[in-house]
Amino acid sequence: MKVMLFAAGLGTRLKPFTLSAPKALYPINGKPLLQRNIEYLKSYGFNDFIINVHHFADQIRIFLKEHHNFDVKIHISDESKELLETGGGLIKAKDLLKDKPFLVMNSDILTNLPVDKLIAFHQKEKPLVSLAISDRKSTRKLLFDANYRLCGWKDLRNGDQIIANPNYTHEFAFSGMHIIEPDFFELNTFHGKFSIMKPYMDLMGSQIIKGFDHTGYHLVDVGKPESVEKAEALFN
Repeated sequence: MKVMLFAAGLGTRLKPFTLSAPKALYPINGKPLLQRNIEYLKSYGFNDFIINVHHFADQIRIFLKEHHNFDVKIHISDESKELLETGGGLIKAKDLLKDKPFLVMNSDILTNLPVDKLIAFHQKEKPLVSLAISDRKSTRKLLFDANYRLCGWKDLRNGDQIIANPNYTHEFAFSGMHIIEPDFFELNTFHGKFSIMKPYMDLMGSQIIKGFDHTGYHLVDVGKPESVEKAEALFN
């Protein structure tokens, strides 16, 4: 299974580091986020990566070259001209991903969730998308019914919401990791620069998108400066 690893973000919340370096190279206990996540996924047998780049893209290329791509296959999806966000970035790389199910992960998260169990869940349930989710504090929540089928989204800061099924029973935070079937590319109607959540909201009424609950495992969004200390305590 291939991996799409998002590493193009500007990292505005991690200034001043990101004034001169990409967020994906932010060090946690001396080891950059990108390296940690490549090694984490490599431990589960992943060896074929697509990594998108934008902010200080050449630094990521140099870093990977200096480390011999960590002995995995890496294809760079270059967004230097325009940052396409998660959805647009995925569409740009679709020719590399359109044949088989693939894993998508944000490079600014650190987690110990069992990826093998996420894969097994996806293979058993056979949804269009399997979303890694957990019960934790977040300003935005995904809504699920009793069978963990995605049926909505809400922003707790301003009350915005999109709901396909008002009879939802669970609210979870998205963990920045998902497995996607290649059929997604034919079903998606969005183009250009957009969040991956837009087509998920558009498709959740007609397609099965399910949540994989990994509550109890660590998940840290290191895109936030207040999370760095927590990440360094959990990930040596």
